[in-house]
Amino acid sequence: MKSFFALAAAQVTSSLAFCATSIIASTNLAQAADLTFNWKGNAGYSASGSFSYDETITPAIISEGSAGATKALQSLNVSFFNPSQELIETKNEVVNGVSNNQFFELNFDTTTDNLFGAFDAGAGTGFGDVFLSNVVAPPGIFISPGATYYLYRNSTADNIQLLDSSTNRIKVSAVPEPATILGTLVSGMLGVALNSNRVPFFSRKPKRI
Repeated sequence: MKSFFALAAAQVTSSLAFCATSIIASTNLAQAADLTFNWKGNAGYSASGSFSYDETITPAIISEGSAGATKALQSLNVSFFNPSQELIETKNEVVNGVSNNQFFELNFDTTTDNLFGAFDAGAGTGFGDVFLSNVVAPPGIFISPGATYYLYRNSTADNIQLLDSSTNRIKVSAVPEPATILGTLVSGMLGVALNSNRVPFFSRKPKRI
């Protein structure tokens, strides 16, 4: 006679397999690539954010600039933190394939997951807005894309305040797809189910005294 745990394990295995099939199917339909990025300044300021694009229609090289409809990006947001890791500001730079920043610059190689060339994100027109750029050098002049990234705050209509800088590159990391995460969980649960099936607790016969 099958034990209670063996029957329960079989039911769990069946349910997990169904969930895995459903989520993998929905993930394949979307084919969205989600990535995060981080930068650290010499004085302790930092920036982090994320962006996404549709893998099925995006070329190997993504080049975005200015405001309006983007060529490939579906979303991009960036947050800035002071040396005490307190949030200074968050910007939703690209929403539903539309950039709201006229100074926005991003170039990304989808084959290597690396940013290159010009980068400028977070810049707004309001006082106090914070932005990270490698094409605006102190005291606010435009330059060719460089290895140094500068973190600024708009202090007045005609002046920007340099908060931090460094030659640390912006690190980009891919976010694991839901199907991959679920696959790992399913494998673990299947192992538990199989082990419980091998040694069913309630199938052990009591010893006679």
